[in-house]
Formats: sequence, structure tokens, C-alpha cells
Amino acid sequence: MQNYKLTLQYDGTRYPGWQKPEKGGQSRSISGKISAVLKRMTDEEIILHAGSKTEAGVHALAQTASFKTACALSPDEILRGLNQYLPTDIAVTDCKQVPERFQADLNAVSRTYEYRICTAPVYDIFTAGYTAHIHPGPDIKRMENAAGYLIGNHDFRGFSGGRQKKGTEKTITDIRISQSSGLTITITADNFLYRMPSLLIGTLIETGLGKRPPESLMAILEGKEKAEALCDPKGLLLKSVQYKTVQ
Repeated sequence: MQNYKLTLQYDGTRYPGWQKPEKGGQSRSISGKISAVLKRMTDEEIILHAGSKTEAGVHALAQTASFKTACALSPDEILRGLNQYLPTDIAVTDCKQVPERFQADLNAVSRTYEYRICTAPVYDIFTAGYTAHIHPGPDIKRMENAAGYLIGNHDFRGFSGGRQKKGTEKTITDIRISQSSGLTITITADNFLYRMPSLLIGTLIETGLGKRPPESLMAILEGKEKAEALCDPKGLLLKSVQYKTVQ
């Protein structure tokens, strides 16, 4: 068996996420599209492991995925074949052979998501598909104060859309809010729960718009409240997945 690592980009607008939802066809998901092409190329049922399972409408600048196959195709042949047959909103930028024990999800040490906000009165139509629109823009200082409560190791169950009872402790190592032509919120964590990126950013935006005080985020972390504000997914993208060593 050969083990391969893919690096890919995609526009998540028309997809239900990386993986199929509980109700729906796997073929409609991003992983479903990739698996179907790999099956066509290898004549095998391929199991893909993703660095981070993005959700409906969320994009990826540098997603990672790994899979094993008995097929003797070279990395270059896999790269060319995938880009030839995949939809134009999914692109594989790299394919390489990796050690047998490597798995894109289990070997990842952190993931970084980025959220882009246009704060101008009039939307830029050329970036509208990948940028949320909030005018007037949220208050950066209030969001930075709120972000301070999230840094570190916490139980993020209140920032999850799932029903997980175990494994809800995660570590956020960095949250940065920058402003240039618009606002960008960048969050890095060891891992994310289901809907955690969307709920974290949605709650920070709520704070920036004065809909909740920064200190109220402690009530969510303590289990006294539950985050409910999801950000607009079109402004959210998986920026990168980090590994200890270059794979």
C-alpha cells in the first residue's frame, strides 16, 4: 500500500462540507467528489482523512488529506488526474508520498481558520463570494477583549453545534484581529469541534457589535450559556493545517 498526502483548495459555496451531513449523499460533499475521482483512477474504494472537516459553505486555502492505495500511480499522475476530473471549484495543489503511518487528521498539531469581513458601505462584487459584509464594522477593541477569554485550554462544548460529551477540551493558541481594507479574524487551535470556528467568530462579531459584553464569553465556557450566533460561512476559510515535521 502507498500512502499519499494531498494539499488542496476549494470554494465551498455549493457543498454541504468536507464530509457528508448526517442526512444527505456523500457524493455531494467535497470528499465525495475527490473519492469518486480516485476510485475512477485506482478502481478502489478510497478512504480520505482530512486535516480539518470544513462545514457547509466554508472554503479552504490549504486543506490537507491523506489516503492509501495499492495502485502504482505516481504522485504526479494522481495530481494530474484529480485536477483533470474534479469540478473547477476544487483544485489539488500538491500530491506527495508520505510514510505509511501518516494520517492527515491524527498527525496534525494545529489548524488555522481565517474570517474576512468587508466593512465598506458598498460591497466589492469581486470579493463578495469570499467575504462577509458588515457595515459599520464591529469594534476591534471589544473583540480583542473577548478573544482574551478564549485563549488557552478550555471546554468548548458551548461553542459546538454537536452533542459531544467527551473530547470537548481544545486549546486555542492564537486569535488575531487585523484591519487593512477590511477586517480579518484569524484563529489557531489544536483542533476544532463541529461548528466551533463559525460559533467562535459569530460570538466575537456579536461582541464587536455591542450585542454582548466581552466577559459574557466566560459564561459560555463555564456552561451557563451556549453560543448561538453562526458567522456567514462565505467569509470563512481553512487557511492551513500544521504538522510537527514537513510531510
